[in-house]
Order: sequence, then C-alpha cells, then structure tokens
Amino acid sequence: MFSWRTEARPGVWVAFTDADAGNLALHVGDDPAEVRRRRRELDLAAGLGSRGFHYMNQVHGHEVATIAGSVPAAPTADAMVSAGQPLAVMVADCVPVVLVGEQAAGGAPVLGAVHAGRPGVASGVVPAAVARMRELGAAEISAWIGPSICGRCYEVPAGMRADVVAIVPATWCSTSRGTPGLDLPAGVCSQLEAAGVRVEYSGGCTLEDEKLFSYRRNSNTGRFAGLVWTGSPLGAGPRHDG
Repeated sequence: MFSWRTEARPGVWVAFTDADAGNLALHVGDDPAEVRRRRRELDLAAGLGSRGFHYMNQVHGHEVATIAGSVPAAPTADAMVSAGQPLAVMVADCVPVVLVGEQAAGGAPVLGAVHAGRPGVASGVVPAAVARMRELGAAEISAWIGPSICGRCYEVPAGMRADVVAIVPATWCSTSRGTPGLDLPAGVCSQLEAAGVRVEYSGGCTLEDEKLFSYRRNSNTGRFAGLVWTGSPLGAGPRHDG
C-alpha cells in the first residue's frame, strides 16, 4: 500500500502510496464508491481512526487552500496547508510534495501538500505553499518529494522547455534520447532550496516504475497519493511497503 513512509518528526508521518493501494482519484472514471472505500482503507492503514485525509480538486494552478476543522468539500486548489489536519495530494507523473513545518513557539506542526505539475512549477505553487505555511507560524520547514516522471523520460517540445526554463532554470534537461526535456523534480528542489526549505527525500520515476501510476505510460490510469499526517501509531523509521 505504501511505496515509502517514514516518521518525519515524533508523531508526524509522511508517505507515498503505490498501485497496490488502488486508484485514489474521483475524476478518472473509476467507481466513486470504490474510490471512497480505498480512501477509507488508507485512513485506517495510516492510523487516522475517525479522521480522514483531505483531498483537493487539482487544476494545475497555484492556489493554496488552508484546511481548518471540518471541510465538507474538497477545495479547488493545487496546494493545501493545515495546523495538523491530514493532507493528501494525488499524482500520476506530476511532482507530489509534502511538507512539515515546526512552529517557533511550539504547538501543532504546520503541514503542507502540493501538486506540482509543469504549469504549477512554472507558476510557483511550491513557493506559494511555503509562504502560506510561514503565515501559519512554521519556522523550520522540511520537504519530501515523491515519485514523479524524471527528466530522462519527460520529453517536451523545445519551445515549451524554453518557456519553463526561462522561469525555473533548474528544469532544463535533455531526455535519454537526446530530445528536449524538463526535469520537474530538479525545478521543485531549486524552488524549495531558494525558499529555505530542506529536502529530506526524493522519490524515483513513475514512468520507469510499474508499481506506480503513470499518465505517460497509460493515459487511462489511476492516481497514487502523497500523504502527511500526525498522531499515527505506526512504528518509527523508513518503510518500503508493497
């Protein structure tokens, strides 16, 4: 169910699911009842009890939603932050980023989840999420970057590469075939480092790993999730669960 998970801080967990957890998205033509069942199984596997992960309606933008208390509907946004509410971001090649911030005055950690595809990286959704976390009191922030399509595999037209590189230079790359490419994980890393955020983990390539969903491999595919939450009874240390 989890391709990778760890206790990021005492009582604070981050994880990324794999295809064994099933599709977690409601917008890809799957049976909504089955998606909700899988989401609830994920809640229980994470030890959330009566709580549940909050999901977004992701639109490749740069809006950041602040989650507080009970949220009846998924916000239309590409990033969420909270003071301890469990958060989820769904991807199938885009870059999933989960963040944990410690408050200078103590109190609940500030959590973040970001969907960073090509438009989001170019429009600054990652720095926007970091800024919102700091508005909520986060002093020291760390990030975990989940699996996404790598620069060796993400071929784009030369003009598109030029447009994105003009905004985020670290995204420049060539693919394994020598064609124009974009290295979105490198771009996200550069944005996090510029914002003073420490990157603690970066995952592999979705296109190369058949245990993960990849839109480039199969456009009729599901979505896996990046997760961040507090209070889980799971044991400490990195896990690599299939």
